[in-house]
Amino acid sequence: MKAEIFLPEDYRPAEDEPFMNERQIEYFRRKLIAWKNEILKESLDTIEGMKDGTRNIPDIADRASEETDRALELRTRDRQRKLVAKIDAALRRIEESEYGYCEITGEPISLKRLDARPIATMTLEAQERHERREKVHRDD
Repeated sequence: MKAEIFLPEDYRPAEDEPFMNERQIEYFRRKLIAWKNEILKESLDTIEGMKDGTRNIPDIADRASEETDRALELRTRDRQRKLVAKIDAALRRIEESEYGYCEITGEPISLKRLDARPIATMTLEAQERHERREKVHRDD
């Protein structure tokens, strides 16, 4: 069992400290877990809302509108399910001491990028190259 790492409430990873030190790792681990918990709570709220929403609506336009809303909600939940899988993958990378490093180049991913997108697996430059290649191949 690892010792609990103290993080001040206002802690933010800084460029002038060693990259992916214990405090930075703990910061991102907590950020990822909080994000995952928030998504899971929203999913439970959606499930409860859908259970309550299964009522017979006689007006066809109102029923169509409700079905459209449900379909949109289900698509959103599917995107969030995929996001939870990415969060879990990031948490695994933390456990395996691979978090924060580009899966393509092995270089550190900037702290600003990780703070904005904690599930990032590539540096911004590698991500842009990847997206340009994807676009080229899609246009074929």
